[in-house]
Amino acid sequence: MDRTRLHHLLARESAEAERRNPRSKAAYDRAEHLFGRVPMTWMNKTAGAFPRYLDSARGARVTDVDGHEYIDFCLGDTGAMAGHSPEVVADAVRRRYAELGGATAMLPTEDAEWVGAELTRRFGLARWSFSLTATDANRWAIRLARAVTGRPKILVNSYCYHGSVDESLIVVGPDGRGTAREGNVGAPCDVTLTSRVAEFNDLAQLERELAHGDVAAVLMEPALTNIGIVLPEPGYLDGVRELTRRYGTLLINDETHTFSAGPGGCTAAWDLEPDLLTIGKAIGGGIPAGAYGLSAELADRLLGRADLDLVDMGGVGGTLAGNALSVAATRATLEHVLTDDAFARMAKLCERFEAGVRAGIEAHGLPWSVARLGARTEYRFTDPAPRTGTESAAAADAELEDFLHLYLANRGILLTPFHNMALMCPDTTEADVDSHTELFAAALTELAG
Repeated sequence: MDRTRLHHLLARESAEAERRNPRSKAAYDRAEHLFGRVPMTWMNKTAGAFPRYLDSARGARVTDVDGHEYIDFCLGDTGAMAGHSPEVVADAVRRRYAELGGATAMLPTEDAEWVGAELTRRFGLARWSFSLTATDANRWAIRLARAVTGRPKILVNSYCYHGSVDESLIVVGPDGRGTAREGNVGAPCDVTLTSRVAEFNDLAQLERELAHGDVAAVLMEPALTNIGIVLPEPGYLDGVRELTRRYGTLLINDETHTFSAGPGGCTAAWDLEPDLLTIGKAIGGGIPAGAYGLSAELADRLLGRADLDLVDMGGVGGTLAGNALSVAATRATLEHVLTDDAFARMAKLCERFEAGVRAGIEAHGLPWSVARLGARTEYRFTDPAPRTGTESAAAADAELEDFLHLYLANRGILLTPFHNMALMCPDTTEADVDSHTELFAAALTELAG
């Protein structure tokens, strides 16, 4: 690639973004009382010098404060996979909060049992508890795994993503051993004291680490997502399950992003059998919600332990977790929006998106690849597609990503700012997908000169 041309195009698109978005820039410049000038510092992970500011969003569309409407393939990095503010969820939230009240009364509602039963139908785990985020669901699942096994360590995949869970911020170093992930903020201790790590798709490395006998649980996504989609090779996930059982280690599937694979995520689509499962973001239809499920056998073992404080100050809680508002939103989302039929439509749209990207790549003979996981797809600047997290991290190209993101955003399309990921929702249309295909092709033509 002609990097000089790329730098010129990136500078042009950056200037255009600044010209088009004076209100967003002014709002960002005024935000002197926010740490990093944004509500959460990760909001600075955006192409260009400042983020676009939200005015409104509905379905598969977002409008910024400068009046520009976007086709949204970001969808809150999965949090809005149901679409922005679906009417049935808005009605459920309005009724629970404005008409019935009691959103944080610390009392259970009958909606919770409905949601638990539906999650069991979809994912197979027999018992469920709630959180506000997938990060908290992962933290609590880890606590339960340590409690029931008596083992101290958690194993994750290199360059995994499980929120801000301390134990997950470990990668495979150049020497093949675990080391702290670069940039880890305020680690409470050396991560190798709490964690082990293995590359995704590497069963030999996984067995080497499990053989130490100190791993309480393997916490993993059935396919890596946040470092770029890395799909499992044939037999890999079966091998993970066999090894974890052989070494007395629990298996936790984090389906927060891989929920895109279908109504029951990868767990249902690929007939997986985890001991615990965590999920968040999408299930609440945009309202903060998360959950973790346990097998019946594991739940009974934990509840039968008189030495575990599961009721008061045992570290598995949160006064807002399982609140009536979040649970009402989750029921509405699962019952009426992210249905089996909706997932089938979303997957078809994603196949169309993938085909359009592949056609653009092939037309220019680029050494790039594209991967799809149900309603989620992503293009990568390497071919063949990465098979591990470390390979996927090495394939990143920040300047090229910024150019593509800015080129698309300046013309009315949003991708996930962390990488080149596109997600479909029930309101996405074929015309939306085709708009991306046309603009992606035009961007590649400009890069080619």
